Amino acid sequence: MLDLLPDPMREPTVLAIPFFVTMLAIEWFAAWKLEDSDADGRAPRGAYESRDARASVSMGIVSIATSAVWKLLGLFVYTAVFAYLAPWHLPVTAWYTWVIAFLGVDFLFYWSHRVSHRVRLVWATHQAHHSSEYFNFATALRQKWNISAALVMWLPLPFLGVPPALVFASYSLNLVYQFWIHTERIDKMWRPFEFVFNTPSHHRVHHGSDPEYLDRNYGGTLIVWDRLFGSFQPETHRPTYGLTKPVGTYNIVKLQTHEYASIARDVRAAAGWRARLGYVFGPPGWTPSSPVQVAAGESRSIATGSKVGGR
Repeated sequence: MLDLLPDPMREPTVLAIPFFVTMLAIEWFAAWKLEDSDADGRAPRGAYESRDARASVSMGIVSIATSAVWKLLGLFVYTAVFAYLAPWHLPVTAWYTWVIAFLGVDFLFYWSHRVSHRVRLVWATHQAHHSSEYFNFATALRQKWNISAALVMWLPLPFLGVPPALVFASYSLNLVYQFWIHTERIDKMWRPFEFVFNTPSHHRVHHGSDPEYLDRNYGGTLIVWDRLFGSFQPETHRPTYGLTKPVGTYNIVKLQTHEYASIARDVRAAAGWRARLGYVFGPPGWTPSSPVQVAAGESRSIATGSKVGGR
C-alpha cells in the first residue's frame, strides 16, 4: 500500500504502527495487573481510563489522514522552494544530509513547539495533545489535526537545500522517537543519556500542569535545546497531568476545536483591535486586564480555559 504514496509520504510513523499497538497493549496490561493507587489518592502511575484511551487512539487515527493532507500541501511548497530558491541542493543519499535534516527538524521542532505554547492561535492546534489527565502510550497518540504551524517552521530546510523527502522523513522519525517517552513506567535513565536526549522523565514535566512545570521541556528528540535556551526543568515530583482548566469531554471533535471557539468568543466580545489581536496572538490566558506574569525569566499567563504550556 505504501507503494501507492509518493516517496515523501511513505512515513516511518505508518511503518511503526505495529510497534505502537504492541507497546500500548503491553502497558495497558501492566496497568491492569500492577494497578496501585498513588499515596495522594490520585490515579495509579501509568493508569488507563477506557474512555480517555479511546479518545486518544481515535484522535491519532484521524491525525494520520489530516497530516497526510497537510503534508501533501507542504510537499508542493517545499518542492518549489527547493527547486527554485535553494542556493544549492544537498545530495539525498549523503549521510551528512540526513544528519543535517534530522538535527534541523529537531531544532525547528523545539521552536515550533515553544511557539505553540506561547501563541494562543497556535496553541489551539496543539492543546488537544495535553488534554488527557493520564500519561501513557495512548496519550502519545492524542495528536493534533492541524500541523500548518510546523510546516511553516520547516520552510528554512528546503530553502537551505535539504530535500523535501528528508524533511518529512526526519519529522516522522522524530514523532516515532517521542512515542516511548509518554510513560510513567520508566523512571530516570542513565545520566549522560538524560543530559542529551528527551526521556520519559523530561516529558512528564512537559505534560505537567503544576506551576513549576508549565512551559518547560519542549524538545522532541534532544533535550539539549531546552538546556541551551533556558526552558529546561528537571522532574522533582510526579506531575499533575492535563490542562489547567479541564475540557471535561471525550468528544474528539470538541477536544480538537474548543480553543478555536473560545478564541472566537473572546474576539467577538473584545473592545478594540489591540484586545482582539491579543486574544489571537497573545499567550494562552491573556486578557487586557490580566497582563502576562513573568516568573523565572519565562512568560507565563493566567490560564483561562487552557493549559499554559504543554508538548
